[in-house]
Amino acid sequence: MKIYGIDFTSAPSKTKPITCAEALLDKDILQIEKFHYFIDFDGFMTFLRRSPNWLAGVDFPLGQPRKLVENLGWGSTWAEYVELVGQMSKQEFVTVLNQYRQDRAAGDREHLRQTDRLTGAISPMKVYGVPVGKMFFEGAPRMLKAGFSIQPCHPTADSRTVLEIYPALIAKALIGKHSYKSDTKSKQTQEMQLLRQEIIIQMRSPVFLTKYGLRLEISENLILLALQDASGDTLDAILAAIQAAIAFRQPHYGIPETCDRLEGWICG
Repeated sequence: MKIYGIDFTSAPSKTKPITCAEALLDKDILQIEKFHYFIDFDGFMTFLRRSPNWLAGVDFPLGQPRKLVENLGWGSTWAEYVELVGQMSKQEFVTVLNQYRQDRAAGDREHLRQTDRLTGAISPMKVYGVPVGKMFFEGAPRMLKAGFSIQPCHPTADSRTVLEIYPALIAKALIGKHSYKSDTKSKQTQEMQLLRQEIIIQMRSPVFLTKYGLRLEISENLILLALQDASGDTLDAILAAIQAAIAFRQPHYGIPETCDRLEGWICG
């Protein structure tokens, strides 16, 4: 099975590309084959469309909180509100969220989805700091328009399946809450590189195979690329591929039947 692990950004560029780990899953072995770096959305979507069969784990929120969708009257299905958002400009989307937050009580300005609460993820409404809201804006409408099967929000007959994942889940399980990356060059340290190395060592260990039922195979050249990328994007793409592979080997991708399909679910 072809697996893509995708570390996403809402503003791809030469200095901050969308990073994709391409891998092959064969039983319990996940072989990382190569990395792809996309400096614009057109190149990224062309890449996804060209292959007829894959499973992608994407590191951005595919959905918004039910409370937000219902309060704004955005519709009753995921496809309805994502299509609506796709008709906005990015600034219009940001303005809508900013206006929504105004005059709301503290603690009720950026809602969480059920899956965010369970995984410790931040609100998909956030458009400043870590702008996952902008990532949703750029990512989800493109996935819908391409016709991919979006689990569990919008399943289709397409043989290309998209899952939402969260690389921090495995990273925290391996090294705790220690920081292993930074987009700011002045904050990138030798200690972070050592932590990236520790993550890779643990992912290739027998303990990892026992815990996750998955054996990671990756060449020394690709490991070096992940270690040298101080932003952590290349390593996060590997983690995304691992989470997608873990989900693939579970019934219904590990998504509970009780999940809210309007909001989506973080897999793996």
